[in-house]
Amino acid sequence: MVLSRFWLVIFISSIFFIVFGLFSSQYYSIDYVLNGKQGEPFLIGEKYLKEVPKFVQDSVQKAEDKTFIINKNEKDADTTYVYNNQTVKIYSGKQKADGLLPMTKSSLFDLILPLIAYLAFFCGIMELLIISGASERLAKKLSPLFAKVFPSIPKNHESISYMTLNFSANFLGLDSAATPFGLKAMQSLQELNEDKDRASDAQIMFMCLHAAGLTLIPTSIIGYRAAEHAANPADVMLPCIITSFVGTIAAFILVGIKQRVNFKSASLLAVLMGVIGAIVGLLFYVNSLDLIGKNYFTSNLSGLLLILIIGGTLIFSFVQEKKFVEQKTTIFDTFVAGANNGLKTGVTIFPYVMGMLVAISLFRNSGLFEIIANGISFLFAHLGVAKEITDSLPVAMLRPFSSGGSRGFMIDAMKQFGPDSLTGRLSCIFQCSAETTFYVIAVYFGSINVKNTRYTLGMMLLVDLICVITAIFVASWFF
Repeated sequence: MVLSRFWLVIFISSIFFIVFGLFSSQYYSIDYVLNGKQGEPFLIGEKYLKEVPKFVQDSVQKAEDKTFIINKNEKDADTTYVYNNQTVKIYSGKQKADGLLPMTKSSLFDLILPLIAYLAFFCGIMELLIISGASERLAKKLSPLFAKVFPSIPKNHESISYMTLNFSANFLGLDSAATPFGLKAMQSLQELNEDKDRASDAQIMFMCLHAAGLTLIPTSIIGYRAAEHAANPADVMLPCIITSFVGTIAAFILVGIKQRVNFKSASLLAVLMGVIGAIVGLLFYVNSLDLIGKNYFTSNLSGLLLILIIGGTLIFSFVQEKKFVEQKTTIFDTFVAGANNGLKTGVTIFPYVMGMLVAISLFRNSGLFEIIANGISFLFAHLGVAKEITDSLPVAMLRPFSSGGSRGFMIDAMKQFGPDSLTGRLSCIFQCSAETTFYVIAVYFGSINVKNTRYTLGMMLLVDLICVITAIFVASWFF
């Protein structure tokens, strides 16, 4: 219900703002809202040839393509004049996101189809884990711990192994693997849910822990920093880990209080201390390496572990081949059956993803998000917050809505202020330590047709806020 109303507010307020802008002459044309592409210039006016400056008249008439561009540099927006049929159309600026119609298309071809491919493959692997008995063994070993965090989940339930794989993939920065494991976990938890239209406590806890996104190796962030020629691309690794770890603990405590989880459990505290010790030990090891060693380690660890998981699953399935024979199937046929289930899941979640992305597209292209972001930055600046921090806030504010949009802001921040500036580094930490909240809720709950997400959205946004505040303190401390 909360997500539905938020979606309506975004859609209706954006449409109202666009229409108001057109009739108040703020926009010359609103075609870009429907048909424009991200990065393309806006149509800001149209004049007869004789009404434009003389040097523009001469330039557009001499040019073969009847086009003339001025102010072509990195800081100022280009102004493009296009002469056609006695008039000159004037373009300037850059569109923030794809228009409504291109977004509906790109949500399918650029997002859902690749996601379906990942889902098909990893759901095939997970089916092997189920039939071979590997998921059952993993669930048995982890049941004592998960019983403390998810008291409503029965002992040795298969959802435990799926959640473990999801957390592990997130931990290693393997987003393409984390989503299929997470969706399988939600489907498994839905089997235990008595009210199929309403999110269960276990689903909410899982979603909030997933959203906190504890990440050990932010591979993509390191790659973007290297592309922008940072002196040490991996220097944000420790701040990212600290920020995401604080977010994970905050999510567990906040949701745990709401669900009355027993925090005094000795086994729970022991595991928590063990995780902290392992992270600290690994960080000490990584920090002992030189720059080339760090780059080599961070670029290979995640991939190696994923290969080992896939290879280990296949080998274990071969060893346990008799279980497949008992089910009157083969290892390959089991993989294909799992992949087919992944395909069906991808088709199910497409309408949810498309609807959310189109609303966000309107929200960004209407200019409403920019006004809100600038207003918040202005307020923070007058409260004495350093300019380096306020310049990075657009990344934090857009991250819950759009991963691609916030990534663009992050790259722009590194280009404008430098990858080794506080703004550039803080933007990277924001991007790494938070989740695309609205997309995740749409995908995960959409895959199981849960309509009432209860307090999931509010709790996930609160965790995002905690991550933002933590990132500011950590970045200021480190850099």
